[in-house]
Amino acid sequence: GVDLQVCTSKNPTCCTRKMEERYQTAAKQDIQQVLQTSSAALKFLISRNAAAFQETFEMLIRLAENYTSTLFCNAYRSMAAEATVHVQEFFTDVGLFLFGTDVSTEEFVNRFFDTLFPVVYNHVINPGPTDISLEYAECLRVARRDIRPFGNIPKKAIGQMGRSLLPSRTFLQALNLGIEVINTTDHLHFSKACSRALLRMQYCPHCQGLTLSKPCLGYCLNTIRGCLADLAEVDLHWRGYIQSLEELSGALSGAHSIEHVLLNFHSLVRDALVQARINGPELLEQVNKICGPPVRKPKQSPGCSFDQNKDNQGLKMFSRDSEETFANRRKEFISQLRLYRAFYGGLADQLCGNELAAAEGLPCWNGEDVVR
Repeated sequence: GVDLQVCTSKNPTCCTRKMEERYQTAAKQDIQQVLQTSSAALKFLISRNAAAFQETFEMLIRLAENYTSTLFCNAYRSMAAEATVHVQEFFTDVGLFLFGTDVSTEEFVNRFFDTLFPVVYNHVINPGPTDISLEYAECLRVARRDIRPFGNIPKKAIGQMGRSLLPSRTFLQALNLGIEVINTTDHLHFSKACSRALLRMQYCPHCQGLTLSKPCLGYCLNTIRGCLADLAEVDLHWRGYIQSLEELSGALSGAHSIEHVLLNFHSLVRDALVQARINGPELLEQVNKICGPPVRKPKQSPGCSFDQNKDNQGLKMFSRDSEETFANRRKEFISQLRLYRAFYGGLADQLCGNELAAAEGLPCWNGEDVVR
């Protein structure tokens, strides 16, 4: 093999140009494999927790929806069937927002109270032997924000939802971003110079029959650091990312925690309904001014169609210690993630120390020869 490009040597060689090219491909595949192996535990840690947190959020939404529908079934049975439809729509919006769809919390909270007002008017404020017409219900829906039948409770709900849902949504998105970063860095594109350096380090000794020799540690570090120079730049950002996740995790606790806000939403709705009932006479007057006297149609309100027992057993058990479990899970995850703070900065040392280089005291390959 007189035409070798990289594995040239003074000694006789058993490589041809074709073999050298194959070794070149193998060297790149090897390093790719080692990179993926080294990041596997980190990737698994993040993806496992992302899935667990998403599942927790889904469970919380179902539980909060059940609580709210149960409130109508128990206390306002005549309007439960109509109200439950709006409750379902509301919690669908909560889920869409949490899992990344571009909807506004203010918009969907307002929409919920807008659609609830005609139902409350029909059954609580001005119940009659027949239902209000669809056109009249639409007039009430549009007028809700001017009439303010629920006082400042919608505003309170908007504040609570915004403060609790946004950090949770950001937390989930951040975890998915972490997985994306690792997937990207797992599939590095190596420069020509790096590919040649990897070939010299890993396979050139084979051309001299030295198939068992591993590179010397210092030589390995120089080569791998050169190849991973771009990843070293990720280091600073990765440390910042983990610190931001820590801060975000802290923001998910306390009075604005998603568990607290979602699981107490039904009590806000209860207060809103009580307020509308107390202010009934004044509200009647305001409605008559804006929408005129009620236009009615034959009554067709069914009773409560919500199946309270369907999920409640499993959900009740979940809710009892959900807040504590969720907080502990977050703490545990962050403390495990902290161990990977220097992951990108120390990658070359990790790869050479654990996988690629010869152990201390053993003969090793220095790029030219095997030395002690």
